[in-house]
Amino acid sequence: MNDMTNIDRRNFLKVSAAASGGLMLGFHIPAVNAAATKDSEINAWVVVNSDDSVLIRVAHSEMGQGSMTALAQLVAEELDCDWANVRTEFVDPRLNITRNKVYGGMATVGSRAIRSSHEYVRKAGASARMMLVSAAAQGWKVSAAECTAKAGVITHAASKRTTKYGAVAEAAAKQKPPADVTLKDPATWTIAGQPKMRLDMKDKVTGKAAYAIDINLPGMQYAAIAQCPVFGGKLVSFDATAIKKFKGVTSVVALENAVAVVANSYWTAQRAVRALPIQWDDMGNGKVSSATIADFLSEGLAKPEVPVARNDGDVAKAMTGAAKVVSAEYRVPYLSHAAMEPMNCTVRFNADGLEVWAPTQNAEAILGAAARASGLDPLKITVHLTYSGGGFGRRGGAAKGDYVDQAVLIAKEVGTPVKLIWSREEDIQHDFYRPISSAKMTAALGADGMPVAWNTRIAGHTILASANPSAIKNNMDVGFLVLFADNVYDVPNIKVDYAMSNTHVPVGYWRSVNHSQNAYFRECFVDEMALAAKQDPYEYRRKLLAKQPKHLAVLDACAKKAEWGKPLPAGQFRGIAQIDGYGSYVAAVAEISLKADGTPKVHRVVTAVDCGYVVNPDTVRAQLEGATAWALTAALYDQITLKDGRVEQGNFDRYRIMLMSEMPKVEVVLVPSGGFWGGIGEPGAPPVAPAVINAMLAATGKPIRSLPIIKREIGV
Repeated sequence: MNDMTNIDRRNFLKVSAAASGGLMLGFHIPAVNAAATKDSEINAWVVVNSDDSVLIRVAHSEMGQGSMTALAQLVAEELDCDWANVRTEFVDPRLNITRNKVYGGMATVGSRAIRSSHEYVRKAGASARMMLVSAAAQGWKVSAAECTAKAGVITHAASKRTTKYGAVAEAAAKQKPPADVTLKDPATWTIAGQPKMRLDMKDKVTGKAAYAIDINLPGMQYAAIAQCPVFGGKLVSFDATAIKKFKGVTSVVALENAVAVVANSYWTAQRAVRALPIQWDDMGNGKVSSATIADFLSEGLAKPEVPVARNDGDVAKAMTGAAKVVSAEYRVPYLSHAAMEPMNCTVRFNADGLEVWAPTQNAEAILGAAARASGLDPLKITVHLTYSGGGFGRRGGAAKGDYVDQAVLIAKEVGTPVKLIWSREEDIQHDFYRPISSAKMTAALGADGMPVAWNTRIAGHTILASANPSAIKNNMDVGFLVLFADNVYDVPNIKVDYAMSNTHVPVGYWRSVNHSQNAYFRECFVDEMALAAKQDPYEYRRKLLAKQPKHLAVLDACAKKAEWGKPLPAGQFRGIAQIDGYGSYVAAVAEISLKADGTPKVHRVVTAVDCGYVVNPDTVRAQLEGATAWALTAALYDQITLKDGRVEQGNFDRYRIMLMSEMPKVEVVLVPSGGFWGGIGEPGAPPVAPAVINAMLAATGKPIRSLPIIKREIGV
């Protein structure tokens, strides 16, 4: 089939049509023309019903990050409806085929849900408002310019006549959409920019919200799966007779690198698949270990020549005349996503095609995967978009052989609806991990202690090798070098290069992607430079950022809130870090003390952010609070290790999640400067770990150059 992410972006005519006394508005990017259609299928951003209720269609996934509500706020702001009457509905990804990408990109990745779609969803709301006003004006036989709309009510001031949106919705559907719209000045917002309660909150609190794992269909069976424990391995054989004792088992399905047991309950299927004797072919990767991979990365760091991404000035010459040279080598491990809702997918074949329920960050990718596995035309496949119990990058695509492919192939084999659920062990041991990475850095300091040269080499496994190989040019992935190739610190001589070190371990996008590793490398090394220069790390950064006003403003706001410089209680220490990423600027200050074993207790984290425009302040704060928990968990405890080609961690006993009792006080400072649209979901995490580790440096004078901070033996 054709790649669903490469659908032709031909000019699409905006469509309006009357149906059931309502207005359905389709809004294309960036076209503003309109044409009538006989198609009664929902194809709209906005539906206004005769009872004044407003349905706003959301094309992005909701994983707890709040984008569903924020997108609805943007539409409702321009629509000028009554927010109390708003509800939302997910978009069927097939409509993006039949409507020629009317919804733009549906992937919810890279903190782009708002920043990539704000303009056209606002235009959709504004256009709908103008059509409603025009319909009312025609009914009154007055000029639309004489009418205004507010909170779902249209007013003609001269005659003091009013009408509600629902009363003119059917007539509005017959209006020609305006050729152009003017969007509101954000300074005048009354719905957007406000801390509105999330629209999904009530259902989630009361348990009414439906996740993919909650789906229950008539005649449905359950599938549990065992996948080859060595990445890249294959299935050789299995002995199905060994599980005949399990009542309720109906089928055993062989896949290329996995075996699924299908039963009348998940409990039965899971017990049976664990008891199933299986032989695997490790395809030569059975001897790979964390130690051999670490050695491989070390070889990359030691290579005499590798591709160069940035080369400002003359680093070698500047090094020779340095007053002091600071060198360090940092390492980070593979990390799992460990979303609370494990991978799962429910599939039902029917006479018309196929239905799929799956947690995802990209409904179009699920549609593409289901079409690939089933062989059906995508237009015969319905993807039911549900809430997702976390994503963090794991659900951003749909790789061949992953959970959607598996569920479709299993259901096709058994002939009944099937719900495939990965166990927590399968979920952790068959992830697409955050890449392992190492960095070797050397800086030359001048007589004033400031860096005059900075040399960086990074070795690691590029995600592009599997996600987008054509983007790799001359063995270079510049994205792997983010925060270094685009380092904003004012250093006259900078060299950055990359030793691509790809392994057989599957890697993927993990919350904040390469910002997560590189913020740790860079910001901790800055503190090492400041320590060598005997300067305050906050003031040191201020000097390096003197030409970067937005970075400096956020850094200062964070330091002020954290009361940097004010004495802390005895035994407590502060650390600071700052980054830019996903269009936003973020800084963090951590306050810690050290336990008797030398490990940190984090008491407080202050985070400041400038994301330009803020659509929902509560959502922004919640995202940064969640990012703090996410980052602390990874920095303190987490790593994925390999032995005999196999991942050693299998559940939360070995892949530690931070406890509620361990959470510090988290304070968020919003510093919105306006004028741009930055992301929020990802950039809050990267500065947290280095802030904690820099506080430890302040406490001990000893750098932490490998993560996690708290090393544990497997099983301990």
